[in-house]
Amino acid sequence: MILAAGRGERMRPLTDHTPKPLLPVAGKPLIEHQIARVAGAGFRHIVINHAWLGERIEATLGDGSRWNLGIEYSSEGEALETGGGIHRALPLLSDPFLVINGDIWTNIHYPSLRIAAEDLAHLVMVPNPAHNPGGDFMLDHGRLSDEGEGERLTFSGVGLYRHALFDGCEPGKFPLAPLLSAAMREGRVGGVRHDGVWIDVGTPERLAQVDTLLAHSCSK
Repeated sequence: MILAAGRGERMRPLTDHTPKPLLPVAGKPLIEHQIARVAGAGFRHIVINHAWLGERIEATLGDGSRWNLGIEYSSEGEALETGGGIHRALPLLSDPFLVINGDIWTNIHYPSLRIAAEDLAHLVMVPNPAHNPGGDFMLDHGRLSDEGEGERLTFSGVGLYRHALFDGCEPGKFPLAPLLSAAMREGRVGGVRHDGVWIDVGTPERLAQVDTLLAHSCSK
């Protein structure tokens, strides 16, 4: 699943008339670069949620056939936040399933990710960037917690999840973090550190950074 329902407030005015995932980098929408990487990793089915100007996302990406995969859409109307958006899309998703934030660029190797049989989630963590110096969760010997031993790192926006993480949730708008925190208290969230490329494309400046990175890569 690629999360693409955010309004992109920090990107305004760029996102006033263009949904954030369709902002161009290296000559094409960011989300198209992401889809190409997912397809290259062997995935053949993607679910994309959307809200703001979502019809433009569907019109641009179509059914996914040009990447040799299928795309299904989960239309939210009003954005449901990460938890609510994933919960709404569960009937379209395998178990477990991979989720990727639509506003990141990374070279994380998706096929190498594994979720333990007893875990409800497995998150990819990265060194804390300047815009999130305090990090999100503690990583200690492959286990994640809100507090305790280990190194405090930032959640990359890439994770594997089981449907059971959402047991008891009602349809509607809600965040993902409380569900993860509850699962961490049960010792059921694993994690891995990624030290490669990772950029949170949350501002025009970081969008330009990815544009330069990809343009340079494509020119080689």
